Amino acid sequence: MKPVSPRLRDAVYKANMELAGSGLVSGTFGNVSGVDRVAGIFLIKPSGVPYPELKPAHLVAVSLETGEIVGGRLRPSSDTPTHLELYRAFPGCGGIVQTHSEHASALAQAGLPVRCLGTTHADHFRGDVPVTRALTRREVEGDYERNTGRVIVELFRKRRLSAVEMPAVLVRQHGPFAWGRDAAAAVENARALEVVAKMEILVRATGARVTPPARFLVDKHFLRKHGGRAYYGQSRRS
Repeated sequence: MKPVSPRLRDAVYKANMELAGSGLVSGTFGNVSGVDRVAGIFLIKPSGVPYPELKPAHLVAVSLETGEIVGGRLRPSSDTPTHLELYRAFPGCGGIVQTHSEHASALAQAGLPVRCLGTTHADHFRGDVPVTRALTRREVEGDYERNTGRVIVELFRKRRLSAVEMPAVLVRQHGPFAWGRDAAAAVENARALEVVAKMEILVRATGARVTPPARFLVDKHFLRKHGGRAYYGQSRRS
């Protein structure tokens, strides 16, 4: 196993601080992790450490293979086993964020998906952001955090969802997880999720009968920003 790169440590630290200033978390809620698949490790925020006190050296290194702590003196986030399950199941995932953002958490507690009702949503998520089933008593009482990850993976496999095209999920009665190609992208997707979750709640409040956008419109908006033929924004070489 290779040592943790300073570049990854810096990126994950910056993503956690970005999350802290995003309005998506309060107190010590939430966490960001980032993975180095070549080195076989991921870094994650330590449990219960206030964001103003967080230092890059506090981040905890965890083995992708074993799930064991391989670097750091502090205990990792309690959500670490969930992150581990997602990294193992979703090869394109380079960073993961867990928040208790207000609107996304409200929908998760209600057991409602974030429906794709317009192009703002489709710019980030290629369809409805799904909600998992409830965990059973056995799943909660035995290895709860790992089973949280497993029900997410179960949902994506059952519905044949792409974790690249759908980089977020609502865990029923709990809250949202989001991910991306790296830790910074995961935070961006968590922000987008909260925006569209708020829109979903506002639309539901109108009581209007809503017609979802045509699939070709959803695909157009998603694919112009993502994938090999994306043309939105500037080239990374610029």
